[in-house]
Amino acid sequence: MNHTSSTTTATPPDTLQMLESLKQAVAQALEKKKRLGQYAVIWENGKPVLIGEDAPQTPSCQKLKTT
Repeated sequence: MNHTSSTTTATPPDTLQMLESLKQAVAQALEKKKRLGQYAVIWENGKPVLIGEDAPQTPSCQKLKTT
């Protein structure tokens, strides 16, 4: 049988570059939404979270934390 190894291997440099690019794009998008006064939905501790001054305060959103 052919089993995959459970040992940790180094992440290829191009994968790290892609991850860094995605992180930068998300940071830029969140900063733009903040400057425009728009709220954003992010994932935190396994749940969606609304952030921003104009985040909805409807009953369906009461379980979501706003900041």
